[in-house]
Amino acid sequence: MNCLGCNLANKFVPVNVVYENDFICCILDHDPFNEGHVMILPKKHFEDVDELDADTANYIIQASRLISKAIKALYKPDGITICQNGGIFSELSHFHMHVVPRYKHQSFADFYLEVPLNNESTKNKLLETMDELVEVIQKINHSF
Repeated sequence: MNCLGCNLANKFVPVNVVYENDFICCILDHDPFNEGHVMILPKKHFEDVDELDADTANYIIQASRLISKAIKALYKPDGITICQNGGIFSELSHFHMHVVPRYKHQSFADFYLEVPLNNESTKNKLLETMDELVEVIQKINHSF
């Protein structure tokens, strides 16, 4: 496959999976805006939201709810931004949705800048973050 999104969603390349099912794969963003920044990708190739089939779209929304609950429990953000960029604004040419914990006085404009984020400490904790999220997601998912 030459689609990076397909390769990520189907784990043909190394990823930090926090949740998955037959339709979607939820991974930690390799360049996180904040700790707990997750990307939801369909395993089947879709480029834009209007191409999603109903089942896949439903699983994406359900996963965003589950991941949001886990992020709130773990990181106590002031809010969560859920966003999706389509067309020429999609870095992957594969549908993906970001679930990003946010904190007061933090500009989300930085998310869209070409300037590298100051996130080395967060990047260095990806395995620890993955383990924390997996544990909380499993607990929540049993009662979800």
